[in-house]
Amino acid sequence: MQEREVRVSAGPVTLEGSLGIPNGVGGVVLFAHGSGSGRHSPRNRYVAGVLREANLATLLIDLLTEDEEEVDLRTTRLRFDIGLLARRLVGATDWLVQNPDTEQLRIGYFGASTGAGAALVAAAERPNEVGAIVSRGGRPDLAGDALPLVKAPTLLIVGGNDEPVIGMNEEALARMRAVKRLQIVPGASHLFEEPGALEEVARLATGWFARHLGPHIEE
Repeated sequence: MQEREVRVSAGPVTLEGSLGIPNGVGGVVLFAHGSGSGRHSPRNRYVAGVLREANLATLLIDLLTEDEEEVDLRTTRLRFDIGLLARRLVGATDWLVQNPDTEQLRIGYFGASTGAGAALVAAAERPNEVGAIVSRGGRPDLAGDALPLVKAPTLLIVGGNDEPVIGMNEEALARMRAVKRLQIVPGASHLFEEPGALEEVARLATGWFARHLGPHIEE
């Protein structure tokens, strides 16, 4: 199964993406990258590969255009613009719904860092399309008043050594009304760079999407 480069229309802009669809696919996971990251993130690409082995399609996109990336490198402003990132995710979600290769698939979000906050805001805006959310070292607190509106089952994964982010996730979890779970990976830091930590994230994410996106995916 080969990934292919795609151009994703998201409102007034077109975003660059990588779409991978395995045989017997049972759902598609849209990746919402974190601060200063994009579709080439090695951590998210690893998780995406594991998901495809479990018969989940993946769409990794750059949430900012090339010109916006240049601005963000100087100012770091856009990576924290949750409203902007959420609008891009909503646009990508609509693209998946209209794309002939993915229109029949249930959609999940995998958000990292600030991308998790944007994913929750987007999920609140597209409750009928988004069937599950996984956050890796995320900032769900940045979703603010959208948190109680999220209907998709949500798994928050945080490293055991990432203490400030644990508290932020606990506060966000308390505001959510959907099916929800906080999973702490012992000994892991914010980027899950420790041996076996990212593998555990991929295992947990695969299981969550398997339960909530479709019956054809093996855990």
